[in-house]
Amino acid sequence: MGNSLLEALNVRVVGSGEKILVLAHGFGTDQSAWQRIWPYFSPSYRIIMYDLVCAGSVNPDYFDFRKYTSLDAYVDDIINILTALGVDRCYYVGHSVSAMIGLLASIRRPELFAKLVLIGASPRFLNDKDYHGGFEPGEIEKVFSAMEANYEAWVNGFAPLAVGADVPDAIREFSRTLFNMRPDITLFVSRTVFFSDFRGVLGLVKTPCCIIQTTKDHSVPASVAEYLRSHLGGRTTMETLRTEGHLPHLSAPHLLATVLRRALSR
Repeated sequence: MGNSLLEALNVRVVGSGEKILVLAHGFGTDQSAWQRIWPYFSPSYRIIMYDLVCAGSVNPDYFDFRKYTSLDAYVDDIINILTALGVDRCYYVGHSVSAMIGLLASIRRPELFAKLVLIGASPRFLNDKDYHGGFEPGEIEKVFSAMEANYEAWVNGFAPLAVGADVPDAIREFSRTLFNMRPDITLFVSRTVFFSDFRGVLGLVKTPCCIIQTTKDHSVPASVAEYLRSHLGGRTTMETLRTEGHLPHLSAPHLLATVLRRALSR
C-alpha cells in the first residue's frame, strides 16, 4: 500500500499540541470510537487516529487474508503510518487488540514510544494451566459457529455483552461498527486474536505502561490485567475505571478521559 497507506486506513491528524498522541481502536470498532475522547486532548496534543485494516470503514479489498494472519502485519501498519507522518516519538493509547499491537510495536521500535496506555488489553484470551484468560477453547468455537451461522444475531447478542453497561447509545454505536465489517473478515480477525498468545514477549516491553481496566469486563477478567502488570518489562501502573464493560470510550467517555489524562501526565 506504500504511501497510500495513510489514505487506505483513513489516517487523520487533529489537535494543535506539541506532543503526539496516537489513539488506536480495538476489534469491531473504527476510529469513530474516539469521537467523545479526542476533544479532551486536542488542545495539548497532535492526535493521530486511523482505522485498522479490518475495520468496516476501510475498503475490504485492502484486507489481505495471507498477510494479516498475525498481529505483526498490524504492527507494520502503525510503524509505517508513524514513519510516513515523520513521527519520532509519541504517546500511544490502544484499546483491546490495539493495546497488544502497541506493545509489539514498542518491542520492535522502543524509541518511538514515550508511553503506552493499554485499555482492556489481554495477552491471551484462552485459559491455560495456571492462567485464567477467561475463555475455554470450546466456548470460543461456539462463538465462531454463531458468527458464521447468523452474523446479525451474533452482533445483537455480543454488542450488549461487550459494552457491559446499560448505555443504549454505546450498544447501538458498537453494533453499527460491527455491522459495517464484512462477516468473513470479522471471523478471520477473531480467530487471529483469540488464538494469539503474547505472554512470552511481555518482558521485552521496556516502555512505561499504564493499564486501564474496568471493574468488570466480559472479555478481559481482572486477573488478566494483574498478569499483564506483573509481567511487563518496564515501569507499569494500573488504573481501575469505576465502570463496567470492554468499551469505556463508548460507555463512559468522560470518566475514561479523566483517567487517561492522569495516565499520560505521569
